[in-house]
Amino acid sequence: PGLASSIALVFYLGLMLVALNVLDITLTLPGIAGIILNIGMAVDANVIIFTRIKEELAKGKSVQSGIKIGFDKALSAIIDGNVTTLIAAAVLYVKGSGTVKGFATTLALGIILSMFTALVITKLNAMYSLGMDDVKYFGVEKPRKPIHFVENRLKFFCISGAIILACVVTLGVNKASRCGGNILNYGLDFLGGTTYDITFPDKTDLNADLKSDLEKLFSKTAKSNDVVISEVAGRNALSVKTVELNEKQRNTLNATLEKTYGVDEKNIENQNISASVSDDMKSDAVTAVVIAVICMLIYIWFRFKDVIFAGSAVLALIHDVIAVILVYGLTKISVGNTFIACMLTIVGYSINATIVIFDRIRENLQVHSSEEALAEVVNESITQTLTRSINTSLTTIITVVVLAILGVDSVKDFAIPLLAGFICGGYSSVCITGTLWYSWKRVQFKRKKAKK
Repeated sequence: PGLASSIALVFYLGLMLVALNVLDITLTLPGIAGIILNIGMAVDANVIIFTRIKEELAKGKSVQSGIKIGFDKALSAIIDGNVTTLIAAAVLYVKGSGTVKGFATTLALGIILSMFTALVITKLNAMYSLGMDDVKYFGVEKPRKPIHFVENRLKFFCISGAIILACVVTLGVNKASRCGGNILNYGLDFLGGTTYDITFPDKTDLNADLKSDLEKLFSKTAKSNDVVISEVAGRNALSVKTVELNEKQRNTLNATLEKTYGVDEKNIENQNISASVSDDMKSDAVTAVVIAVICMLIYIWFRFKDVIFAGSAVLALIHDVIAVILVYGLTKISVGNTFIACMLTIVGYSINATIVIFDRIRENLQVHSSEEALAEVVNESITQTLTRSINTSLTTIITVVVLAILGVDSVKDFAIPLLAGFICGGYSSVCITGTLWYSWKRVQFKRKKAKK
């Protein structure tokens, strides 16, 4: 299984690079986040499939039969998890700006490719035909004693309540202590500022040294370290965003660019981003998250035919978003355009993990559906999927930790909230969603009894 998963992952990465090249998609920081999420989901699909195969082998099925049944049983969880994440990608593409549209594109493209590699490349019929027809190649899922998640639900709810309270307090303190009364450290995309588009002579190499020199020049002139530099696709040009500059500062910058870098005055364009545009961006960010969550709720309600499943999943998503906002508030990381991509990456990751657990609960309910068996069903379902939850969380977290350690400052500012979101998403999926569903389901049973 490990070998098959690795081969499928290599295929996925190769196909992703080819697709990015063929479609001429600019790889931005949010785009990298989309690929990270897709790597996690590609690994996740393989983990789900092979866990199912091991379970079937434990029941005494033959290897060939176990492979077929394992794939069939894993299919619904994989499709539902990927479709809900595609919903997030669609909302981002419609509501996001340029860089966020890039994230949505890589996310949607990656989901399609990861499903293809998981369900086609990973399929082990070819390896089975090559002689890998012994149970020892796949392993057998060992029976596990169910963990008492339901019995400890109040502890989990208290931890989540503490996270929500800490977020409210942090935002309140930030609003009271910061100039301008902002609850978060809004970046240029939200507060407005000045944007420069500088087209350099063709012989000029837009290397890291040039970007570093420009960053120092703009920081010194603007008297602010809030400077964002990016390349302009299709031109030998750089786009620079910084705080709002007055006429004198802009004239000084123009003169320096002409003298030092030989840039023609007509190739220097600058404009101020107005407050109204910034307000629209804030509104779009909130709207994107709200629309995505509502669409996910409707889809889960439709697929699971139970509004309690949908409500529990959405509350867990809100919980994860609040936890990430807490990290932004505590660390003072700049909240910019990538904030939207970060939030919906976490929403997509968290909902995918939740779907896997809910899919198992739905399956086990077909055997035990009485009120007395609910706790047993939830505990057993979460325990059965726990290996998958841990493995998927670790593979995704490892990727983000590497980015947080080795990345430049802008990458670190993006990776740290992602890391917090993935950890919180894994926690909420395992400890909150199933137990929350159980609590609501008990209330539903009691109401039905009262009506009788």
